[in-house]
Amino acid sequence: MREIITLECGECKRRNYSMTKNKKKHTARVEFKKHCRFCRKHTIHKETR
Repeated sequence: MREIITLECGECKRRNYSMTKNKKKHTARVEFKKHCRFCRKHTIHKETR
């Protein structure tokens, strides 16, 4: 029951990462602090639809 999600940078709004998550266990949108190669720094990346 894992689905593919896309993570979007909070500053430049580019979609940099894709990963999977179990939507039955984690229904809320996830946020991770990851490196954005366009901003060249670590920023908050949020789940997009």
